[in-house]
Amino acid sequence: MPSGRIPAARRPHIIRHDQPYGRNRHGDRYVLRCMIEHRVNRDRVTGARVIRTALPAEARVIADLHVRARSTYYPGGLPDPGTDWAARWLDAIERPDGQVLCVVEHGRITGIASFRRAEGSPAGTVKLFQFHVDPDHWRAGIGGALHTACVEQWHADGTRTATLDVHVGNRRAQLFYARQGWVPDPENPPAEDDHHLYLRLSLSGE
Repeated sequence: MPSGRIPAARRPHIIRHDQPYGRNRHGDRYVLRCMIEHRVNRDRVTGARVIRTALPAEARVIADLHVRARSTYYPGGLPDPGTDWAARWLDAIERPDGQVLCVVEHGRITGIASFRRAEGSPAGTVKLFQFHVDPDHWRAGIGGALHTACVEQWHADGTRTATLDVHVGNRRAQLFYARQGWVPDPENPPAEDDHHLYLRLSLSGE
């Protein structure tokens, strides 16, 4: 996943909207304060990269992308093969306290991100639970564009700190997050036998 300034030709097409966060009246789906684009509008943007909220009907497609991405750093097979990921993603999309963003190019979802405030976390903190780019579309600026959209939304929400955990074997993701400004979380050092690293991103400029 590349870092740095996104070339103009690859910058996401983001439709801005003043509607407050919550469910809207069109399809009972979630909207963003600063990023919303209705399905009918998306279809009019030919060839552009669109970042928008995910729809419940897209849970299966998103789950398939998720599994393909995770399989790249679990060479021995996924550790939870029996998990119904489509149901998990549907739950994430429909949660009133969470947000799922997706990158759409030429009608195909190529990147996904899911975040919300974790249970027990302090106010002003958000956790990035999932962040994946379709392996067939790596090195196309998708990860950088999606990360920028997440940060933009967190700023709009008044979030001060973001956290995530990344698998120790996923070196590619670790390097990507480091380029985006994430650092090891001093409040959550990994245990000796832990399979994840815990990262933190300051959104307050500290």
